[in-house]
Amino acid sequence: MNALTIKALGFAALLIIATLAVVIQMDIDLTDSINAIAVGGAIAIATITAYVTTLYIGKMKTDTATGELVDENWDGIGERTNELPSGWAYTFLGTIIWLVWYWFIGYPVFGFSQIGQYNEEVLAHKARYEKKFAAASPSELKDMGKSLFFVQCAPCHGNTGDGLSGKAHDLTKRISKSEVLDVINNGSNKLGYPMGMMPPGMASGKDAEDIATYIAGGLKGEAPASSAACTSCHGADFKGNNGMAPNLVAYDNTLISHVLENGKKGIIGTMPSFKTMITPIQEKALTAYIQSIVE
Repeated sequence: MNALTIKALGFAALLIIATLAVVIQMDIDLTDSINAIAVGGAIAIATITAYVTTLYIGKMKTDTATGELVDENWDGIGERTNELPSGWAYTFLGTIIWLVWYWFIGYPVFGFSQIGQYNEEVLAHKARYEKKFAAASPSELKDMGKSLFFVQCAPCHGNTGDGLSGKAHDLTKRISKSEVLDVINNGSNKLGYPMGMMPPGMASGKDAEDIATYIAGGLKGEAPASSAACTSCHGADFKGNNGMAPNLVAYDNTLISHVLENGKKGIIGTMPSFKTMITPIQEKALTAYIQSIVE
C-alpha cells in the first residue's frame, strides 16, 4: 500500500469519525429515514472521495495519453478522441436513478412537507382570526386597520399615508391632477372592474386638463363639458355606476377591494396583489383605516 492510498484512507476515516461524532453529539435519530439517508450519504461521499482520489491521482502519475489527436487546438493544447470514462458515465446514471428513487420513494411527493404544514397552520390561524373578529366594532376595525397599514402599506405610502413626498400615491388625498392626466393619456386596465379597460386618449389638450382639474379638485363647481366622456362609465355623479367602474369621488369599499386584489401600477413600481396575504376581515379593517385618513 503506497503513501497516497494511506493518506486517502486516513482522510476518509477522519471524515467518517467526524460525521459519527456529530450524530452522537446532536443525538440525531437515525430511525428517521431522512436522517439515516443524510448520514449514509456523508459516509458514502467520504469513502468515494478516498477511492477516486487514490485511483485518479495514481493514474495521473503513470498513465500516458491515448486516442487520436484531433486537428483543433487552443494555444497549442489539443484534445484526444478518448471514450467517456466509465466512472463518469455510471456516476451520471446513478444520480438519475437516485433522483427518481428519492423523489418518489425516499421523500415522496405526497409525504410530509414543512411548507405544507406551515400553509395549513397559516390557514387555520386565518380561520380563527376571522371568527374572533367577525363582529368587530368600527373602532376595533379602525385600530386593526392601522396596525395592518403600518406593516403592509407604510413602507411605500409612509406612516401617515402621504406617499413619502410623491414617491407613492398619497392616500390622504383622493387623487391628484397628474394622476388623472396619466390615466386619461395612458388608459387603465388593472383594477378588474366589470366595465373593463378605460382606453387611452379619451380626451386631450385643454379638455384633458379641464377634466383632471375638476376631478382632482373634488368635483366642485360646474363640470366641464368634456367630462361627459367620463360619465358613460363612471356615472353622472362620478361614483362608479354602482361598482361597475372606479369611484372618482371617494375611496369606497369597492375601489379599495379592487386595488388590494389586483394591485396597481405606481410611481415607485407596481403594488402587488394582497389577495392571498390578508383575510376579508383584515381587508375590511384596512379599508376603514384608509377611509379615516383621507382629508
